[in-house]
Amino acid sequence: MTRRGFLGAAAAGPLTSAPRAAQRPNIVFLLTDDHSFRALGSMGNSHIQTPNLDRLSAEGQTFDRHYVNTAICMASRATIMTGMYEYKTGCNFTHGSLSADRFRRSYPVLLREAGYRTGFAGKFGFPVTPEMTRDSRDHLWERMPVKEFDWWRGWAGQGSYRTAENEYLAKFAKQYPHSTRALGAAAQEFIRESAQGDRPFCLSISFKAPHKPMTPDPEFAHVYEGVRFPLPPNYGPAGAGHLPKQALTSREYHDRFEWYPERTYQKSLRTYYQQIYGVDHAVGKIREELEAQGVADNTVVIFTSDNGFFCGSHFFQGKALPYEESARAPLIIHDPRQPAARRGARCASLTGSIDLAPTMLALAGVEVPENMDGRSLTGLMERPTAELHESLALIQFWPWFSHHSEAFSVVSGRYKYIYWFYAGETWTPAEELYDLERDPYEMRNVIASPEYREAAERMRAVYDRHHSHLRAHCVDGNGYPRYIEWADRNLDPRRKNFRAR
Repeated sequence: MTRRGFLGAAAAGPLTSAPRAAQRPNIVFLLTDDHSFRALGSMGNSHIQTPNLDRLSAEGQTFDRHYVNTAICMASRATIMTGMYEYKTGCNFTHGSLSADRFRRSYPVLLREAGYRTGFAGKFGFPVTPEMTRDSRDHLWERMPVKEFDWWRGWAGQGSYRTAENEYLAKFAKQYPHSTRALGAAAQEFIRESAQGDRPFCLSISFKAPHKPMTPDPEFAHVYEGVRFPLPPNYGPAGAGHLPKQALTSREYHDRFEWYPERTYQKSLRTYYQQIYGVDHAVGKIREELEAQGVADNTVVIFTSDNGFFCGSHFFQGKALPYEESARAPLIIHDPRQPAARRGARCASLTGSIDLAPTMLALAGVEVPENMDGRSLTGLMERPTAELHESLALIQFWPWFSHHSEAFSVVSGRYKYIYWFYAGETWTPAEELYDLERDPYEMRNVIASPEYREAAERMRAVYDRHHSHLRAHCVDGNGYPRYIEWADRNLDPRRKNFRAR
């Protein structure tokens, strides 16, 4: 693995004097991979076992309408780090890397400059290069910003569930051969080391689970033995009949038979939940270590995922598309300094992955850079019934299987508006509007319903405002400028050059 740093002097260590750790909170940021927002007991799922995460929710705050602004690993992780929409990071599969100047304004770098001891373990998920580049050769995946952290146990690309196959994690392989438990042990190591110092710390743990290939830890093979799960209301072919053909050209539709028929669904969901159980076990061990080292009372724990997962809903496997199962993720924040009366609070405000970096900076008392699109969630932690965003953009600019399935969407209040912009000789752009309050499983597209005419026009106006932001802030490279034209719903589709890749 290449160990070259790209940030120069800024990465050498803290550039400002900092107060002692007790005066600012430590931060532990826990990220799963492909974790459905419904796959938690605290989200009302009575068939899954997540006792440690449920306890985190009961002692902290759960954000019930948390969206990932791009529901695919690489782009989502770059957004989480930088607080910016994908079209500002320029980073995604088939597009290219994140540039060093953008990473320099990410939460781990800014916290390190502010005096925090920073650590990273697990799947990093995107290359950082001196300049933003569309070069997608394999060697770019080795461009991990190892030297920009005080402590590193991460890996490039997807990594492996076999602990021994991940270079920086291999020391834990003998005792913890599965990487999920090994990441829990690595986190404990970092906490023990940090508790001996006089600097606050920020630890980012990025689990590979429950991402494919489904490889659960044999240690937990007994957990769901013999369990049968109910089918979701939008499961299988019946859940896809109303979708536009753009959505049905996606990889998610192509790979649908990993969750169909029902016997396959039962096997896949059992394995998927078993992987999440392993994460839950690791989270419990991490919190135990915080207690053992005497730092739990001053450590904020944030738990979320890079995107959701369809698990057979809408006859899909995977993520990437703007429907709820893909575009939403769990989000729990436990701040032990909050009054006891706020424990177990639920927040219904719209939140997004763009908000995570600003939140961590605000918790540390670090100024949030103007380039970040997100907002700190600390205000919602004080007032869970308040509102943060009037609307959020959901982006699908990843044409891995078919660029017909690319879309730009917005969610606002109770509504979601999706615009599938591809058009051709036998295609026209498609619009979808869902009333998420009445139809949480998105089974009725009401875009043409007279009852929803006013809502449709309002959501089109919301969409146009987000498209204007895209137009004003889109990076000039990595294939993104074309989306200014393609996603413009007011431009005649016949004038759009969809062959321009």
